[in-house]
Amino acid sequence: MKKLTTVLSVALLSATISSTAYAKETLALVISTLNNPFFVTMKEGAEQKADELGYQLIVLDSQNDPAKELSNVEDLNVRGAKVLLINPTDSDAVTNAIRLANRAKLPVLTLDRAASRGDVKSHIASDNVAGGLMAGDFIAEQVGSNAKVIQLEGIAGTSAARERGEGFKQAIAKHKFELLASQPADFDRTKGLNVMENLLAANPDVQAVFAQNDEMALGALRALQAANKKDVLIVGFDGTADGIKAVQAGRLSATIAQQPDAIGAIAVETADKLLNAQTIEKHIPVPLQVISE
Repeated sequence: MKKLTTVLSVALLSATISSTAYAKETLALVISTLNNPFFVTMKEGAEQKADELGYQLIVLDSQNDPAKELSNVEDLNVRGAKVLLINPTDSDAVTNAIRLANRAKLPVLTLDRAASRGDVKSHIASDNVAGGLMAGDFIAEQVGSNAKVIQLEGIAGTSAARERGEGFKQAIAKHKFELLASQPADFDRTKGLNVMENLLAANPDVQAVFAQNDEMALGALRALQAANKKDVLIVGFDGTADGIKAVQAGRLSATIAQQPDAIGAIAVETADKLLNAQTIEKHIPVPLQVISE
């Protein structure tokens, strides 16, 4: 009996040592908002990869508020996070949070939206400029050059809004579109509806709408349906589940599909490489594709 007890004790000690040896570090994901399906999918991709690699992942919601974002990063000082994955609320405002992490020697990776300043080890995102141009090319294929277009912009100050707008600006020049209006609707479905209603009243001859994300595109869709404007082409951006479903149903013409789950997963993989002293790229692009009917 004594021999059996000794064997069991050794086995338990071995299991404890083994578990400790393979224990992984904690990562933190500070995300701009979880009130948007795109970022929820990004979070899920990060969680799945963290679980696969054995990391603990803390997820904090900034609720589209830079002050809340800064507070979230401040909280990480006592949570033991080894790498900060951050999806900025605003490319300029996030600088304070990143500098705070820099002072704490906490490595930073940015997801989807870049930071204007601060030490960032890597930026994981789609090529938003290319995506804006792809949206314009699709409109030209479907409607033709010289099309009369409206653009719904995202949150002013975010790199995603600037870059998607820059790509669409290139498409306007390339295809000689007539830009009737371009106005922010803050990546929000309800604001997309309200802004589109106002712009449609002033520009009833619009032929196509480029919305810088699917949420605004779906809001614009409701406004156009209410006005019985069934022939207006609508192109969204992100490739969210709701956006793709609307394309498949023939309600949206297309969405420029990002892979938010891949952005989250690649960010965790990059953090793993960083912690294992492997070389990482300063910018890691995630492919885009046009999803249409």
